[in-house]
Amino acid sequence: MGKKFTEKQIHILDVAEKLIAKKGFEGTSVRDISAEAQINVAMISYYFGSKEKMMSYLYQYRVQRTRENFAEFAETIKDGKPEMQIKELVKFVVGQLFKFSYFHGFVTQELRHTEHLKEELMGFYNTFTNKIDDVIKKGVASGVFTNAPKPEDVLTVLIGSSLFVIRNKNFYKMYVPGKEENYLTEAEKKIRANLLITIFALLGYNSDY
Repeated sequence: MGKKFTEKQIHILDVAEKLIAKKGFEGTSVRDISAEAQINVAMISYYFGSKEKMMSYLYQYRVQRTRENFAEFAETIKDGKPEMQIKELVKFVVGQLFKFSYFHGFVTQELRHTEHLKEELMGFYNTFTNKIDDVIKKGVASGVFTNAPKPEDVLTVLIGSSLFVIRNKNFYKMYVPGKEENYLTEAEKKIRANLLITIFALLGYNSDY
């Protein structure tokens, strides 16, 4: 079971997330967070131990919220056609990765040492693969899809491609239109469109994407 956060902890984490999204992890100090959250600096240590540990808890909290949002989202699309559900699933995963892109470098390092983060991620991965497996099976049964790729392979393509684009801006920006400050927005559109083509090709779905 995931960690339960108090209202005070959630308030601090929300404030920290907003600041780190704007200034980066290194550019955001504990004093910045405490001032914005209107708390004493010592409260960060009391609730989380350190800024680094707070980031670990922030990521855990964010994954928990993403799992909850995904469960609600999956419920809203469950009666849609398989091809529509695939489009929405791709949009959801890619959108979440880009929305919280500032996490990825930090998480790669922390996951080697923090068991609860791995557990939270495994929970989300399993929830997503179960959902996409269900959609693929329905699509194959109805004749909409002619192939049935493994759901874990679909997830790998989605996450791997998105993270490559996020982490390799210096390379990929040569192929993304618009100003550099709009990179993430434009890159998300480009990779999402390409992923739909790729995923539908894997599924053997022959129609306009």
